Amino acid sequence: MQDFLPVTMEEMRERGWEQVDFVYVTGDAYVDHSSFGAAIIGRLLESRGYRVGMIPQPDWRCRESVCVFGEPRLGFLVTAGNMDSMVNHYTVSKKHRQKDSYSPGGEMGLRPDRAVVVYSNLIRQTYKKTPIILGGIEASLRRLAHYDYWDNRVKHSVLLDSGADLISYGMGEHSILEIAEALDNGIPVSEITYVAGTVYKSKDLSRTYEPIVLPSFEETESDKETYAKSFGIQYRNTDPFTAKTLAESYGTKGYVIQNPPAMPLSQEEMDDIYNLPYTGRYHPMYEKAGGIPALEEVKFSLTSNRGCFGGCSFCALTFHQGRILQTRSHDSIVAEAERMTHDPDFKGYIHDVGGPTADFRRPSCDKQLTKGVCQNRQCLFPTPCKNLAADHRDYVSLLRKLRSIPKVKKVFIRSGVRFDYVLADPDKTFLHELVKYHVSGQLRVAPEHVSDAVLKYMGKPPHAVYEQFLKEFDRANQKTGMQQYAIPYFMSSHPGCTMKEAVKLAEYVRDLGFTPEQVQDFYPTPSTLSTCMYYTGIHPLTGEKVYVPKNPHEKAIQRALMQYKNPANRELVLEGLKLAGRMDLVGYGEKCLLRPERKKKEAGSAPEKPAKKKTIRNIHTQKKKKQERFHEQNPKEKRQKK
Repeated sequence: MQDFLPVTMEEMRERGWEQVDFVYVTGDAYVDHSSFGAAIIGRLLESRGYRVGMIPQPDWRCRESVCVFGEPRLGFLVTAGNMDSMVNHYTVSKKHRQKDSYSPGGEMGLRPDRAVVVYSNLIRQTYKKTPIILGGIEASLRRLAHYDYWDNRVKHSVLLDSGADLISYGMGEHSILEIAEALDNGIPVSEITYVAGTVYKSKDLSRTYEPIVLPSFEETESDKETYAKSFGIQYRNTDPFTAKTLAESYGTKGYVIQNPPAMPLSQEEMDDIYNLPYTGRYHPMYEKAGGIPALEEVKFSLTSNRGCFGGCSFCALTFHQGRILQTRSHDSIVAEAERMTHDPDFKGYIHDVGGPTADFRRPSCDKQLTKGVCQNRQCLFPTPCKNLAADHRDYVSLLRKLRSIPKVKKVFIRSGVRFDYVLADPDKTFLHELVKYHVSGQLRVAPEHVSDAVLKYMGKPPHAVYEQFLKEFDRANQKTGMQQYAIPYFMSSHPGCTMKEAVKLAEYVRDLGFTPEQVQDFYPTPSTLSTCMYYTGIHPLTGEKVYVPKNPHEKAIQRALMQYKNPANRELVLEGLKLAGRMDLVGYGEKCLLRPERKKKEAGSAPEKPAKKKTIRNIHTQKKKKQERFHEQNPKEKRQKK
């Protein structure tokens, strides 16, 4: 088993190093597993001969916490971790979360709000000229002017607020190696303006070639329509084959310039990255705290792909991983699975085999491999493209190989299947094997809503498609002799969802006969189409006006409607039904959501007699009296019985 990358000066010197090339500052605890971005980038740099020291979760109130290794030879790498720090800290209602799964023992509060900005400024206080490169999802999705839900305003690119020199956006493997090579060759960080997948600052546009000049920050900050227009341009320039350089003006501060995205990884490159010598464990310094909860979720899971052409409006994958599918080879995945079986904690269950969407194992069409994705249309929405190649054969073959590994009892699929893609495949082998081998009683799917008016803004297929999937799923269960259920995920308060649509969803939940334990209220996170709609009330790709439920009370009503059986939600549900003009759902009919409230007795009226308890004795007494009354009225019946 390989050693961890050093986290202290002592561990650095044990390796015989006098100085590290890069200091990696991360908002997560140090987990050396391929599901953690810091582990991937750290091991990748190590594989190319660079010396990397890790500073996980430094104390942002103490300048010395980022000076553990002294000044690195080449630069600082800074990430908030696997999650945006604000999403990590706050619920959609902006209340503090109680647990941080990426911290020791789940302890909350070990990273700051807006972590990349805070860490970078902390470093800059001591190291005035040392290069600082930001990466990870927080920096990636805030690389240009962006709406910030928590401050409810448009904020600068984090490159300006952090004082950093570069952002490596997206997954980062290609760009970080180019940056490292340039710095190692003595190129000043201010001259590294040519790397795909990076964002840099410039006083003018002299270093760019035919850029698209976005509306200035001042314009996007002051006008929502302009913001929507700018976001639409950015969204159409997220493909490495077709994207143009984007430039955003900040007045006297110059420009923030985004180079086109890095090219997707080849299968060989993906295999190399997941074959790096990860320990697969959290650092031993966390043992006393009980370890890192997030590792338990992924320890026995397998990443088979990256990217997603699903195109859901509320998802940031288009801006981060991109829409082009990238996959690992069967040999690479099977070899990792076989290594898992030797872990003392392995109980025979592989928890997941997938990625953003589990059953995507090839690009949606062959054109993507040479020309990229379409700028003005989606692969699956509103209906599957005629060029879509819906094919599960490779995934089925992979799953069969994993099931045949000795010591593997069950292979689950938990990262989600795209049900419209399943339906688009004329071969139903995958669906049958999914039901027979890879589900344990319940299959979780994400229709998100039942109103086509809302689904349109979500970028999801019409509700009839989900209903058709349920029929196919039931047929597969019957054919395989299984009895399993599809459990849907639903979302409340998404842009486009009026109270009328919220009631329609509540009626569907009623007809399903179950009450969701948790309801996902739409969360406006940076750099999604849905967040742009939430802020502006405009669909950035069509210019269409969109109704947005923003008022916290209205959002609470929509959420309560999905849990209408909860007595604590009664007043909210009643208010929602009144607003939607659906008081027909208050009554005693089987389709009603609420029963009428009992009227209170007027003052001075005789008190009601307390109802007699239904004890065994009372029941027998009542039965005897009924029999006596019957025989008195039917004496002939009594004689016959005698």
